[in-house]
Amino acid sequence: MDAAGLFAVFLLVLALVSVASHRYRVPPFFTLVGGALLFGLLSGLGLDQTVEGIVQGVGHVFSAFGIIILCGAVIAKALEAEGGIAGIVADVRRYVPNPVASAGLLGYLLAVPVTCCITAYVMLVPILSALGEERRQQNALLYLAAIASVVSYALVYPTPVVIPLVEGLGTGASLLLYNAIAVPLSLLLTALLILVVRARLGPVRFSPEPASDVAGPRLHLRAWMPFLVILAAVGAGLLARVSHVTLINLIMLAGAVTALALVASERRHAAMLAGTKHAGVIIFDLVGAGAIGSVIVMSGIAEEALAAMSGAVPIVLIPFLIAALVQTIQGSRVVTAVIVARILAGTEVAAALDPVALILMVGAGACVFSFVTDPYFWLVQRTTGDEPSVVVRRYTLPLAGLGVLILGAALLVQIVLGAGLP
Repeated sequence: MDAAGLFAVFLLVLALVSVASHRYRVPPFFTLVGGALLFGLLSGLGLDQTVEGIVQGVGHVFSAFGIIILCGAVIAKALEAEGGIAGIVADVRRYVPNPVASAGLLGYLLAVPVTCCITAYVMLVPILSALGEERRQQNALLYLAAIASVVSYALVYPTPVVIPLVEGLGTGASLLLYNAIAVPLSLLLTALLILVVRARLGPVRFSPEPASDVAGPRLHLRAWMPFLVILAAVGAGLLARVSHVTLINLIMLAGAVTALALVASERRHAAMLAGTKHAGVIIFDLVGAGAIGSVIVMSGIAEEALAAMSGAVPIVLIPFLIAALVQTIQGSRVVTAVIVARILAGTEVAAALDPVALILMVGAGACVFSFVTDPYFWLVQRTTGDEPSVVVRRYTLPLAGLGVLILGAALLVQIVLGAGLP
């Protein structure tokens, strides 16, 4: 099938998935797997190849996130079982007096050491849900934390998004220089998010503080212990120079084991069971996104897009547009980074651009368009309880706006470091 036909099928499938989810309340796993099957058949892949792609996509996402999601959910439920969530909330209230700032900074900061924005969000859900006075405020904090976690995850080295971009496209780039640009930029965007949310919500106060918290310890160190162990494990893994796959799984296992070890023996099994149930609901939504992403990528639509763009749009916009397309197609920012690095490496596009600017452009594209194929979209939808259309307004569109701002910053970097736009 030609490029025009592939794009038409792609848009049709996205529309049908959206209608099935929004109007008929079909669970995300079935809408996404059904969308994958429909896209594969309509694009000419055939039934066998389509089902193989679905299975590969499910397996890829499960292998990438299965242990991580389970451990994050177990940590959350173990903390709940021992009152650790209340301790963390009390500490946050005491040292960061504004709940909006707390949500934004926690989302931004936690995504980097745990090297997974989804895991960071899973950990933060029970904490942030306890901060606001009402559901509207609680959901606003959840959206803010989710978006802030994506900002740091897509821009700061060494996250799984930036690492393949540095390795594939960053030849000659200084990692110190890159982070000297990426870290202030991502913090500035997070601060902008916080200001916008504060302006939209008006005065936001913490929910009433229990008397036990007022008279309690200044720092609930026991509640923070799983996170401290995770941070220590990150340092140990970096010193040992283990692979990213090894690092992210080991640090989360260390955190989960620590959390369970701190639970009283009579409550430990129940905490593990609750965490497993919660993780199962999340992971099946994620693997559905992996299924449709895998099939759409198999169709060759990304390569068709690069061929169509060459000569039709300015070279400086091609990395952003390709990344945005691949992100929309398959949903995973890590996969977007790997695929775009593979597509652009050694091309005239990569040679014409400064490597720091090029990495930022791809990171910007990875922030748009986060919709039905994005596992994070469905996780946010499930945890907030909002309709998919509301998640689009409060997660997808703000994130897309930030992607455009990152692109603007990348173009400025290209002008300064690359001696102008090609």
